[in-house]
Amino acid sequence: MSADTAASARIPEPPRRPAERRRALGRVGASLGRAWLALAVYATVRAAGVVCVALGARQAGKHPRTQLGHSMDSLWYVGIAQHGYGTSRPSAAHPGLSFSDLAFFPLYPALIRAVTDVVPVSAVTAALLVAWVAAGLAAWGIHAVGERLYGRRVALTLVALWGLLPHAVVESMAYTESLLTALAAWSLYALLTGRWLWAGALALCAGATRPNGLAVAAAVCVCAAAEIRRHRGRASWRVWAGAALSPLGWLGYAAWVGVRRGTWRGYLDVQDDWGTYLDLGASGFRSARSLVMGSGHLSHYMALIVIGATLLALVGLALRPPPLPLVVYTLALVFIALASANYFASKPRFLLPAFPLLLPAALAMARARPRTAVLVGGVLAGLSCLYGTYLLTMATSPV
Repeated sequence: MSADTAASARIPEPPRRPAERRRALGRVGASLGRAWLALAVYATVRAAGVVCVALGARQAGKHPRTQLGHSMDSLWYVGIAQHGYGTSRPSAAHPGLSFSDLAFFPLYPALIRAVTDVVPVSAVTAALLVAWVAAGLAAWGIHAVGERLYGRRVALTLVALWGLLPHAVVESMAYTESLLTALAAWSLYALLTGRWLWAGALALCAGATRPNGLAVAAAVCVCAAAEIRRHRGRASWRVWAGAALSPLGWLGYAAWVGVRRGTWRGYLDVQDDWGTYLDLGASGFRSARSLVMGSGHLSHYMALIVIGATLLALVGLALRPPPLPLVVYTLALVFIALASANYFASKPRFLLPAFPLLLPAALAMARARPRTAVLVGGVLAGLSCLYGTYLLTMATSPV
C-alpha cells in the first residue's frame, strides 16, 4: 500500500452535506409525526376559543377580526409594521406623559411587514397569520420538550393544558406571547439536545421579541456556564458562541433605543413612561391586598388566582425539578412578571410563555384515569372559552 493510500485510509471522509440535510429533515419529519395528535388537539381547543370570541363579539356589536387583531397592544404592533417607529400617544391618566412605540420590540412587526410584502393581505391579517403560525410552532416545541423529558402522554397533556389556560385567547391574538413561547420552547429543546448555536440564535430572536425574552438568554448563559465549569474551561467553542449570541437581541434593541433617545437610559425611560419598572413586587402586593380586602374587576381576581397557581406550580417544580434550562427559564420569567410594576390584570399574559409551570399538572393528569383527565379537560376548555370571550368583549382592563 502506498503512503498516499495509507494516509487516505487513515483520514475519515468529510460528512456528506446532502446526506446530513436528509437526516436532519428526517428527524424533523419524525418529530412532527409524533406531535400530530398534540397539534390537532391544540388546534381544536384554540379554534373553539376563537369561535366563542367571534360569537361574543358579534353579540356585542364588535368585529371578531378587530378584537383579535387590531385592539390594545395589537394596534401598536400593526402600526410599527406599517409606518415604522416614531409614534407616541399622550397618556389620559397622566398629563404630560406620552406612550412611545419604542416599548415594543421589533421582531414581530418585522415579520408582519415581511408577510405583507410577499402576500397580498392587510397588516392586521398578516399579524394574525404570524401569531397563529407561531402558536402552532410553540405547541410543537412544547411537545418536543415534554416528550424528550417525560414521554408522549405527558407531552400531549402539556400542550393541551397550555392551550386551555384561562388567558389562552392571547395565543390567538396579534400579540407576541405565541412567538416568544415558540422561540423559547425550541431554544430550550436545543439546550436539552446539545445544539448550542441553535439555542443561542433562538434566544437572540426571543430577546428581540419581548422584554421578558431575556429569560431565554438567561437559560442559555447559565447552562453554558455550567457546561464550561464541567469541562474546566475547555468546552466546545459552540458553547461559548451560543452564550455570546443569546442576549444580543435584547441588548441590541435596548442600545438602539438609547442611541435614538440620546441617553443610555433611553429604553428604561420609555418603560418608566409606560409605568413598567422593577419594584420587586411591591405594587403587585398592594393590588393583591386591595383585592382581598375590597373589590375589583373579574380580570383582576383571575390574575390573582393565576398568580397563586403560579406559586403553587413553583412548589411542584421544586419537589420534582426539571433539567436546568427549564428551571432557569421559568424562574427568570416568573421573576420578571411578578417583580415588575406593570398592569396587574396583564400578569397572567406575561406568564403565558412559562409553560414549564404546567409540568406538575401535566404529570398528574397523565397518571390520572382517562375519564378524570377528560372531565378536567372539559372544565378547563369551558373556562378558557368563556373567560377568553369575556376578556375581548366585556373586560375594561387591558389584556
